[in-house]
Amino acid sequence: MSRPVIITCALTGGGELSGKNTAVPVTPREIADSAIEAARAGAAVAHIHVRDPQTGRASMKLELYREVVDRIRQSGTEMLVNLTTGAGASFLPGAAEPRVPDPRSSLTHPDRRVAHVLALKPDICSLDVGSMNFGEVVFVNTPAHLRQMARAILGNGTRPELEVFELGHIRLARHLIDHGLIAAPPLFQICLGIPWGAPATPETMLSMRDHLPDGAIWAAFGIGAAQFPMVAQSVLLGGHVRVGFEDNLYLARGVPAPSNAALVEKAVRMIQELGEHPATPRDARNLFALNDGGVAPAPCADRSAGRDGASQSSELGQAGGRA
Repeated sequence: MSRPVIITCALTGGGELSGKNTAVPVTPREIADSAIEAARAGAAVAHIHVRDPQTGRASMKLELYREVVDRIRQSGTEMLVNLTTGAGASFLPGAAEPRVPDPRSSLTHPDRRVAHVLALKPDICSLDVGSMNFGEVVFVNTPAHLRQMARAILGNGTRPELEVFELGHIRLARHLIDHGLIAAPPLFQICLGIPWGAPATPETMLSMRDHLPDGAIWAAFGIGAAQFPMVAQSVLLGGHVRVGFEDNLYLARGVPAPSNAALVEKAVRMIQELGEHPATPRDARNLFALNDGGVAPAPCADRSAGRDGASQSSELGQAGGRA
């Protein structure tokens, strides 16, 4: 029998848009309409950032998130809502004094980064597990900040999607699981090809998959030209997939995608050609152990320490106690 493969559509992201694909949605109405179109094309989950309607730049305003979420919920689609918490994590050292942030930095308090999640109670929200160089900025997610955000998300009845960009992030995610901060089953998103994280290669995806805890549900994506090769690779390795304008603006080499729905439709065709079928929102809700009002916040324990899991849990637990 074929298995249901969950397609997440990452609608707009927070990257710079100038001179790029004009089909990327910007206003709350455009973002919500794009989500609904993606749902009709076969996506079960919408991963949502918001943008300032006037400037097109990434925003953290609650009213923008609220309008997008309300429009999706009122549309009649059963699509699961996944709100980002990645905004507010970038740091760029000042040129004169590195300890003083450059004005382009967005780094803010962890409570601010989850405020819209607590207010709107989405089915899922992202939780970026770990810090890294992200292009020319530093993406800052300290263990203490992650524990604080994870506690708030758990108490809110929202399922965190653990976004991991390298193997060390999986170790840190398992630390959060060990300490009862993540509800079972843990959800992982393997993020590949982002400068300067893990490369988008079959070997990398396989290695990261093999380091996930037992019982984890996982998906993966690649950015740019790697988006669709990583769709195929994830399906073959038993995972779920993510496509959308946040990660890739092209349907094929030199062919700008006309919509998020077009990217989803291509993913649907690939999944079917590989002998599987796209999951419905109801399938996704069941696989994620979500009820109609969210997730029952039952913490899970990582029972797959395996290789070096026991020693690393002890090591990280001591670090956590000092935070």
